[in-house]
Amino acid sequence: MGRPNGGAAGTSAPAAAELARLAQLHGVDTSYEPAPGRVVHVPEATVTAVLGALGVDVSTPRAVHDALARHEQRSRSRLLPQCVVLRAGYAPRLDVPDGTVLTAEFDDGSVYDLPAPAGGEPLSLPFGHHILRAAAPDGRSACAPLIVVPERIDGPPRRSYGFMAQLYSVLSARSWGMGDLADLADLAGWAGRALGAGFLTVNPLHSAVPAAPGEPTDPSPYRPSSRRFPDPVYLRIEDIPEYAYLPPEDRERACDLLVQATALRDSVLDKDALIDRDAVWRLKRAALELVRKVPLTPGRRAAYCDFLAEQGQALDDHATWCALAEIHGPDWHGWPAGLRDPRSAQTARARTECLDGVDFHCWLAWLTDTQLRAAQRSAADAGMAVGIVHDLAVGVHPAGADAWALRDALAPGMSVGAPPDAFNPHGQDWGLPPWRPDALAATGYAPWRELLRGVLRHAGGVRIDHVMGLFRLWWVPNGRPPTEGAYVRYDAEAMLGVLALEAHRAGALVIGEDLGTVEPGVREELAGRGILGTSVLWFERDHEGDRRPLPPERWREGCLATVTTHDLPTTAARLTGEHVQLRHGLGLLGRSLSEEQTQDAIEVAEWLALLGRLGLLPEGPRDEEGAIKAMHRFLQRTPARMIGVWLPDAVGDRRPQNLPGTTDEYPNWRLPIADATGRPLTLERLAASSRLHALVDELRRADPARAGRAVIG
Repeated sequence: MGRPNGGAAGTSAPAAAELARLAQLHGVDTSYEPAPGRVVHVPEATVTAVLGALGVDVSTPRAVHDALARHEQRSRSRLLPQCVVLRAGYAPRLDVPDGTVLTAEFDDGSVYDLPAPAGGEPLSLPFGHHILRAAAPDGRSACAPLIVVPERIDGPPRRSYGFMAQLYSVLSARSWGMGDLADLADLAGWAGRALGAGFLTVNPLHSAVPAAPGEPTDPSPYRPSSRRFPDPVYLRIEDIPEYAYLPPEDRERACDLLVQATALRDSVLDKDALIDRDAVWRLKRAALELVRKVPLTPGRRAAYCDFLAEQGQALDDHATWCALAEIHGPDWHGWPAGLRDPRSAQTARARTECLDGVDFHCWLAWLTDTQLRAAQRSAADAGMAVGIVHDLAVGVHPAGADAWALRDALAPGMSVGAPPDAFNPHGQDWGLPPWRPDALAATGYAPWRELLRGVLRHAGGVRIDHVMGLFRLWWVPNGRPPTEGAYVRYDAEAMLGVLALEAHRAGALVIGEDLGTVEPGVREELAGRGILGTSVLWFERDHEGDRRPLPPERWREGCLATVTTHDLPTTAARLTGEHVQLRHGLGLLGRSLSEEQTQDAIEVAEWLALLGRLGLLPEGPRDEEGAIKAMHRFLQRTPARMIGVWLPDAVGDRRPQNLPGTTDEYPNWRLPIADATGRPLTLERLAASSRLHALVDELRRADPARAGRAVIG
């Protein structure tokens, strides 16, 4: 560890050694390697803060000594681990006394006698969440969750290409100012039927934290209120069955709202206009309050009741938070003390008092769920081999619903981020509270399981943002810079196992966003479990050799291969250098403008040269549209199982959807998709784009299995 910086554990060698040992036992790394051979020691104050967030008292040297003794005593006396995750076909490896009797109680109530752990016989246990019981010869007994999981996650059934889109940015001539779930269904149906696409990836559709009065809603889909439930702002109002049965007086009011929505949509389609999420929600909220007055039919009522029963406590908590946030504000830390605990008597009383509001938000969750199901059905009916791939953000807003409902499973006073690296020399603090690994294990990974079930409910796949976080996360104590964080380790076998089980049950594939700093062995472990990686053209270089662009045959097979992502410049902006000018104008460059432009031009020239040598650039290096086609021809030359086309690239859009390092300086997450001139495009115009169809023709020409299907404009 580094020199103390406000830590209370003392500086003597014995005290430091005990603190380091205690940190190791709780999965807290006291050093890290930002580059091979370069070791950085974590400040002692950080270690003590992280251990404190894990419920370990290290306020004095004596407290450290006692905590270490208690931990070692618990380890000696514990008969079973907190949780046992077992790959199907394998015997559990347990350190129990000889003669211990082990039984498994399955989720259907049946009981199975397990062989002695030392026997090593393979076991054929059913997938699922069970209970492991142990009875030792000395009279001790114990039980623990037993989770039996698949060895691997199934990948895509065949090689395919698909589109990557930010749903809010793809608005149709019928949406209310931003893309919605009906647009998602239509986009998937068109891409599958007319273009032969096999999948469609979208941004996280998680529920957002509502804005405080007078403030705008945070538009970032990666800092949500809840990852367990989608945001009703994506609802298509007219597709709710009860909308057709509004009484005359409410129908007139709904028509007025529709007129306002049309004006809002038209304003977004003006050049340089932005998506106004709050304005969209105000209109939809008013319309939803009208629709809710229409009674549900008996069949619809039964379906709603089934949804309530299926979602249980998780939905009740989410809806309660939403209702209370409308009364007390969107940050639960400022609520009356009794309401900060979701299990308190005061919260129970408040839930009863605002029961109508709670039911309203439960109803919104149900409606959104039904339209998500319709979108995935549209993708499947269109022949997509995978369908819609949803995105799972790495964490949640500390003021939101999940942080309130799951506060016992999240580390207080901590934020997820990233250590300093070549791209961010000062590190990153994402403002997201991390899971407590001990709390996850104690609950049999129930919060992780419920989260995955929610996002996979109507999905052909899921993209796990910052998938390295299933192994370790960079914790930053509140009030300290990201440079003074520490890695905290998770039980990757358990995290990956639960992920494999839920993906298997959903029949879904998994893509891991494994860009940036990746610990040795992580990509190999992910590949061994069937989790696809993410390979972005600009980052694929020979990092162990001359750092030149990696030729296509050396790319990995198990990945989603793309040219760019939502966090990077569009390909048109990269080719023209416009992205450097944009960052320069915002003061984001780490070097002089000329140095950045020179380096950027070199990187682009290296790729264009490789494309030329491979015969993939017949249009010549000065043809922007031809170069974009060439890069996608290149992706088709790789063995990658999935080829992703960033939808803005298909129409020449020059604006990034997100510019890391900015907040109000750039309109992140608020731009409608636009053509090369900056003119926003509706979904209908996008579908008629000759530029998009020309790019798709190139992809299909390189894929004989799909070349025979007609392309319809």
